[in-house]
Amino acid sequence: MAISAWFLAASALFHLAPALAADSKNNPADQLVALVNSNRTAHKSSSLIDNQGLGCLALEYIKAYQGQCSAVGDGKKPPDSSFADTFAPNCGVQSQSLKPITGRLIGCQTKYAQPDQAFDMLIENGRSLEILYSKNHTEVGAAVSGTDGGSPYFWCVLFSNGKANSSFVVDGGTPKSVRPGCFSGNNDDCSGAGAYRVPAWPMVAGIVVSAAYAFLL
Repeated sequence: MAISAWFLAASALFHLAPALAADSKNNPADQLVALVNSNRTAHKSSSLIDNQGLGCLALEYIKAYQGQCSAVGDGKKPPDSSFADTFAPNCGVQSQSLKPITGRLIGCQTKYAQPDQAFDMLIENGRSLEILYSKNHTEVGAAVSGTDGGSPYFWCVLFSNGKANSSFVVDGGTPKSVRPGCFSGNNDDCSGAGAYRVPAWPMVAGIVVSAAYAFLL
């Protein structure tokens, strides 16, 4: 079961514990993972391994929405088969190293947000908190990307129960070039606002619209 929420920018955002040091201080996806881990440890849950292969899959997960923010609010998600059929090959992740996805957080907004603001958007209800603190996770990967020259902007966090050095293994140790967009775990500086070309998403001038959805698997 999943819970969705639509809200305007005027809605109050809550802040949780501060982030630990990220893999790269100039990569918003790494900063998002740092927020995930700092909030988990503050809640006495274990810190998760930042897996670059899983991070790359999170970026591919975003691209599967083709810039349609409304699909996030409607609770739609890419087919599970996409991980093996599309996402892994695009990232150079070895198919035999794929492990179960134990949770997904996906959000989008018409205005770019800093990692702490994006974290607040993703963690905005009981279901998303349940995913954040779950003891079933051992690894995490995050990504951020814009659409059609900018807005809307998407953020995604994927969780898994894989083991270090044996799950989401990347051929040659470096994921394929899947930019624009940023993903965590590769120690790469990245702006996070890069865009890929898709049909423009309708926007209402002066209003910032957000959507977030949490999937507990």
